[in-house]
Amino acid sequence: MLIGIFADSHDHLDNIRLAVKVFNEAGCVLVVFAGDLVSSFAVPPLRDLKCRVIACFGDNEGNKIGVAAGMKIIGTLGEPPFGFKTPDGRRILLTHMDRSLRGLDGEFDAAIYAHTHKPSITRDDQGRLFINPGETSGWSYGKPTVALLDTTTMEARIIALHDQPRADEAADGSRSPPSL
Repeated sequence: MLIGIFADSHDHLDNIRLAVKVFNEAGCVLVVFAGDLVSSFAVPPLRDLKCRVIACFGDNEGNKIGVAAGMKIIGTLGEPPFGFKTPDGRRILLTHMDRSLRGLDGEFDAAIYAHTHKPSITRDDQGRLFINPGETSGWSYGKPTVALLDTTTMEARIIALHDQPRADEAADGSRSPPSL
């Protein structure tokens, strides 16, 4: 089963659309969001996902009520940290800040976190996977990223969004004119 993972989109609508494109083209069965969507107007691009979303709030949500209302249409949103099971039985912890994972001894297969805006994939001495997809926005480091997790192999990888063609860009690199 393939899971798309993203976080820290901070209202960057173009990059949210690129993330949706990556997840749909990869055939993700689930998308997980690790916080800091920020505003409710960032939710509509997520409606184009071909799967459901499980998300948590971040520490920089400007409109929690609006984000929560919009997310009801596409999936589940909760206060971090919380755990869930994937349809294939993998146990996932979801949070925004990694400090809520420190010293955690519970049983889980993977922990997804964000906040630092820096992508990272590591394993602890128990073999558990820790995934930070980096920043979808690209506002801090100029390198927007997302992650993909294969729950069959428990392997994850970081995907650079700037390597993806824009939504208005054809295969030959030409761009369609803006609509008026």
